[in-house]
Amino acid sequence: MNEFFAWSTLVTFTGCSAATGIITQFLKNSFQKLPTQWLSYFIAVVILYAATYFTGALTLSAAAAIPLNAILVALSSNGAYSAVLRVKTGKPVDKA
Repeated sequence: MNEFFAWSTLVTFTGCSAATGIITQFLKNSFQKLPTQWLSYFIAVVILYAATYFTGALTLSAAAAIPLNAILVALSSNGAYSAVLRVKTGKPVDKA
């Protein structure tokens, strides 16, 4: 692999989830008034629109599906981060 992320990788569920999680953790202290779950959703939407556009697959039907797909990506990203914290601390993570 010659690149960290390629647009063709970011348009996949796994690639977008990984990028969303990384970017969310990087930016969450800058957007403290915005809940992290919403931040990850907005990041997922931006990544999916950009990746779909730059791969040449942005159509009207694809654009309509992106907000729904972003929900799945954001939930996946948030769940993966919670799982890492749960394993690290040995106890459930408090969402409050």
